Amino acid sequence: MRAIPRTAALLLGAALALGVAHAQTGASVPYVPTPKDVVEKMLKLAQVGAGDYVIDLGCGDGRILVAAAKQFGARGFGVDINPERIAESDANARKAGVTDRVAFHQQDLFKTDFSDATVLTMYLLPAVNRALRPKILSDLKPGTRVVSHDFDLGAWEPDHKETMYSPDKYGVGGSSTVYLWIVPAKAAGNWSWQLSYGGATHRYQFAAKQDFQMLSGDVTVDGASAKIHDGKLNGAEISFKVTAQVGGAPVVHEFNGRINGDAVAGEVALSGARLQSRLEWSAARTASAQAQAK
Repeated sequence: MRAIPRTAALLLGAALALGVAHAQTGASVPYVPTPKDVVEKMLKLAQVGAGDYVIDLGCGDGRILVAAAKQFGARGFGVDINPERIAESDANARKAGVTDRVAFHQQDLFKTDFSDATVLTMYLLPAVNRALRPKILSDLKPGTRVVSHDFDLGAWEPDHKETMYSPDKYGVGGSSTVYLWIVPAKAAGNWSWQLSYGGATHRYQFAAKQDFQMLSGDVTVDGASAKIHDGKLNGAEISFKVTAQVGGAPVVHEFNGRINGDAVAGEVALSGARLQSRLEWSAARTASAQAQAK
């Protein structure tokens, strides 16, 4: 792998530093194009398809949106604060014959409504990404894929990331990292449900705590504390395991379901020394906890 020449590295560092200062004052970030092989990696990692609506923040010359439309059949729009970039994007869309599927707008990305996106793409800066994170989590629907070139979202760990070498990066070649996040549903709060097995009905309470896509908290089964582990959200899909003493013996519960507002439905697999079963499972979030989940 070739290293970036010192002069190029210094110029890039200066541009990025300037971009951070600009971002903090609401102005634009520097324009550094994403190499075409990295664009393809971003779109493939996000599994972009014909049914997707892709929104690109800081669209530059429009290459991500044009590729999404021409190679993957997607629709969408891009925004950039620089009118020269918008003109360039429009020209590239016309050249590729995709003006019926993509559009470009000169506007502030922080003032952009991107709530309709099924895929959000970015090549911005760390400070800008972190500033956008609350809006991403609040405005995008669960299951929306967010993909970023080189810069992460701070404390929100990616669901997947890949590093590759691109010979065209910054014009001299270098390493690129592509990050993917799946926007999680809001799962925090107090959930309750019942399960009938072993000749009895058992009552469950789950005080769920959410850290982005990771799930933890306190669980009781028939009023006794149980252990929760492997809690995870994948969009609206929820999964976790509970180990509890039921009838004097340990029973492992593997819950899998889908959150729909203040309800979840799915199934649970039960396994223990005297029990092997698979049941339908549904739970409700109690009214007292609904406010903290929003």
